[in-house]
Amino acid sequence: MSDQLTVIARIRTDFPEKFGLPRQSGLGSDITGRVVFEKPYDTPDALRGIEQFSHLWLIWGFSAVPERDSFEPLVRPPRLGGNERVGVFASRSPFRPNRLGLSLVRLIAVEEEAGRARLLVSGVDLMDGTPIYDVKPYLPYAEAVPDASGGFADAHSGDALKVVFPPELLEQIPEAKRPALLQALSLDPRPAYQQDPGRVYGFLFAGHNVRFRVEGGTVTVVEVQSAP
Repeated sequence: MSDQLTVIARIRTDFPEKFGLPRQSGLGSDITGRVVFEKPYDTPDALRGIEQFSHLWLIWGFSAVPERDSFEPLVRPPRLGGNERVGVFASRSPFRPNRLGLSLVRLIAVEEEAGRARLLVSGVDLMDGTPIYDVKPYLPYAEAVPDASGGFADAHSGDALKVVFPPELLEQIPEAKRPALLQALSLDPRPAYQQDPGRVYGFLFAGHNVRFRVEGGTVTVVEVQSAP
């Protein structure tokens, strides 16, 4: 058996860069993406029966993370403010030996375009073009653990910001894409160790550069520009 991974699909989303994405899958229920399969995996036969499942596991690669020359066992999780180190295998850091990611997404629809199979999913935390290595159905009877502990991540699991988005700026975003953008902003895309209320941040979304400030529990959008 080969030890090489094969890209079976790529996901298309409104986030061309990782900044702005939710830190975990499922947090942004309004944030959607399309898993577009590569040949020869794009045959509809490969997805026969998948519509019976409400959720899917995506196994994917951190394509925007550079490889490191040597293994580093400790990382700084954003949930701990970037100041405390934990073991890489006790985190979801992208700086892993094999740079593999795992996301649980909701299946919205099975689609076909020009004979190529694809999946419309929500709750994504992947940037546009991310390679997908496998898709597996989520089995709630075997994989749901209601009393599981989330470790240090539990302390901030319910955090959300109030979003102030001036109407004249929001109008520049296509109406169908506004819920996803508002949700992404409410999840506080800033690195956890950056808490400067005077700083203006920005990320690319659906062909626009969205710039904002965060003060207290409120994120305020200050500018929306068309991306070049």
